[in-house]
Amino acid sequence: MKVYISADIEGCTGVVTWKQCGAPDGTHPDWAFARRMMTHDVNAAIRGARAGGATEIVVKDSHNVSLNLLIDELEPGVELISGSRPGPDGMMEGIDDSFDRCFLVGYHGMAGTQDGVMEHTISGRVHRLWVNGVETGEMGLSAFAAGQYGVPLVFASSDDKGCAEAAGLVPGIETAVTKFGMGRFMARLRHPSVVGSEIEAGAQRAMGLDLAPVVCAGVAAVRIEFNRGEEVDQASELAGWSRVGNYVIEQEFRDWALAHVGIRRAISFAGM
Repeated sequence: MKVYISADIEGCTGVVTWKQCGAPDGTHPDWAFARRMMTHDVNAAIRGARAGGATEIVVKDSHNVSLNLLIDELEPGVELISGSRPGPDGMMEGIDDSFDRCFLVGYHGMAGTQDGVMEHTISGRVHRLWVNGVETGEMGLSAFAAGQYGVPLVFASSDDKGCAEAAGLVPGIETAVTKFGMGRFMARLRHPSVVGSEIEAGAQRAMGLDLAPVVCAGVAAVRIEFNRGEEVDQASELAGWSRVGNYVIEQEFRDWALAHVGIRRAISFAGM
């Protein structure tokens, strides 16, 4: 079986603040630690997937500009998608209908999640986001991206709040808790050895699940609520978006592929 793993960093073992999630010069010791923990969590998922029957694994580095995972420390035999481009599938670039399973490693809760560690949705500009009336975060967006190719989401690792979000999104999904959120920048951390064992075991079990893909069928009605009026000033200038109040824009897209591109473009344009 062929497995696609999308890895973010905020939900990884030991990570609790933004300064751990990147550095302008690429040398900050806190970022170096987070990179190692991200690689640690992904490796555990790889081992579990293989124990469950995976024969081919592609990993997508999905945090920021995708230069976080340490390829020389990844389990041998996997392929890594690194670097960035304005592609159609965002954090799921490279996925297609040749994959049998999808994992989300190190993801985080959506914007507004109470006590979710570094909760946000794509950008700090976003207050809330809905797809067809359902409030959605990065897990949901990634699940829809996989679902358009018929690939089921079967495993997620995150803090306890993110794992609860994943369970609500995909009933029956396997999850592994990396830490217990106590606030946006505070958590009760679990030891890497414990988290690694649970990710590995959960990933192995996930390979045996028979879950339906998360599909956004038909029209995708998107609503984005920004934090600042000037962000909406910018985003509402894009074709197709309607401004409905000082902080909100809406648009209907004929399918998920167009909606996903439209969402990311609007959020990006809001910061210009």
